[in-house]
Amino acid sequence: EWAWGGFSVDNPTLTRFFALHFLLPFMIAGLTLIHLTFLHESGSNNPLGIVSNCDKIPFHPYFSLKDTLGFILMLLPLMTLALFSPNLLGDPENFTPANPLVTPPHIKPEWYFLFAYAILRSIPNKLGGVLALAASVLILFLSPFLHKSKQRTMTFRPLSQLLFWALVANLLILTWIGSQPV
Repeated sequence: EWAWGGFSVDNPTLTRFFALHFLLPFMIAGLTLIHLTFLHESGSNNPLGIVSNCDKIPFHPYFSLKDTLGFILMLLPLMTLALFSPNLLGDPENFTPANPLVTPPHIKPEWYFLFAYAILRSIPNKLGGVLALAASVLILFLSPFLHKSKQRTMTFRPLSQLLFWALVANLLILTWIGSQPV
């Protein structure tokens, strides 16, 4: 009720979420700067778990230039798509006139939520679907705590590589299933 601002979605709700969407990028940028400061002072971890202080190079200008170039290379296609063809990846159903009296026959979420939609839709019980979705996310959060080896790289663990690619295939299949009509 605090997030909504009342019994139903109204003006306080929109004001709070607009403020959240305005402040969140600044908070993320601040955390990124803090992360880069700590990375600059202490250095990063080696995935092999081997201490190699002799191979270190300064963070600035090498890595800061590399990060800036990577940022520009990621931003360029995004800006090109947003400025020259903004409707390319949109759903065609967004262009049909809205009719508040008729619900569309097949409502589906955006593509990045389709895997979760498939999990929710696969279990008829609402609570069961929510618990299954929460369990799938909880497994991903708990999996790093199950790893007890000194080596952090997946190079020497072929079973982990196999499980990783099975997870990727599972996410792709669930995304495809979520996009199919009921």
